Amino acid sequence: MNIVFLNTLEKETGEHRVVSAQVSIAEEQGIWNVFWNEPDSTGKPQQAQWYQGMSWDEMLSTFRQGLREKVRGGFRPIVSSDLESAQALSGKARMTQMLTYYCEEHPNEEVFEQLRAWRREQASREGKAPYILATNRVLRMISVFLPQSKEELQQIPGFGEQKTSMYAGDVLKLTAEIKRTNSFPLDWVAKGVDNVKFEAWLLAQKEQKLRMELDREVSKRKLLEIASRGGSLADLQADLTMPRRELLLWVEELDREGYDMDPLVEAELTSIPEEEQIKAWNAFESEGDRYLKPVLQRMGGTEELKGKELDRAYEWLRLLRLRFRKEKEGVHSQAAS
Repeated sequence: MNIVFLNTLEKETGEHRVVSAQVSIAEEQGIWNVFWNEPDSTGKPQQAQWYQGMSWDEMLSTFRQGLREKVRGGFRPIVSSDLESAQALSGKARMTQMLTYYCEEHPNEEVFEQLRAWRREQASREGKAPYILATNRVLRMISVFLPQSKEELQQIPGFGEQKTSMYAGDVLKLTAEIKRTNSFPLDWVAKGVDNVKFEAWLLAQKEQKLRMELDREVSKRKLLEIASRGGSLADLQADLTMPRRELLLWVEELDREGYDMDPLVEAELTSIPEEEQIKAWNAFESEGDRYLKPVLQRMGGTEELKGKELDRAYEWLRLLRLRFRKEKEGVHSQAAS
């Protein structure tokens, strides 16, 4: 059974004594479990199962109801959870969420799509990922609030002074001539939003975020399980239904966190001829391991390989790089000692 959420709560019982308890969410083969662990009057640990089943919504509802009852009984969480009240947001963060909510309720799809097209073309010219220029949330705000000057554009959260200086000309071409019914500054939004609906939306956002985090934790544990028994990227892809590139990012991230990825690396590299691995290793030695393109160029493979063959070459080079870095770190550690 995999623990995917755990929080500790404490309650003062008088005479400077504190009782500690834990609430946890666990998953096993698609079955969700919610447990409450609290010592009895003698100090002996007791476990209560609040929920067991396959429904995310039922599990979450049971979890929240049980937690509310414990809080009413005097327990307080040591670390606040995203499952707690949406009221935890305040100040600038709350206003940004309110602007996001308003834009979802009053979309301007035509201008939004024009802004997306601009972002795609500009990102291509700069060789950057589109989200680096502006996220969809920022583009939606621009499309709804329609800034008509650099000063107004700079008031859009996430589109500060630097991006305004770089892209204001292009963005304002799409917004400055459009008639609008709102104005800047945007503090009027707080009065124009139904607070009850906004709080419900906030809570839904938080629950969606938690669900994504829980799903990620479950996927992470599956990945570690498959990797530990020498599974391949194909095995991971079949089980987790994720793109290979995303799986590789996960493998690299988990390797940095100290998890043992050697069995998976070994499984993937068995199909790569030893002479190719030696050439790549020597290329890492001479070109460094930060970028893979110079390594592949050193090996003489960038012109011959195309499409899927090129993708596959980058895949195994990324995995070999994990082995290369680990060996170099071991050498440096021995030298330091």
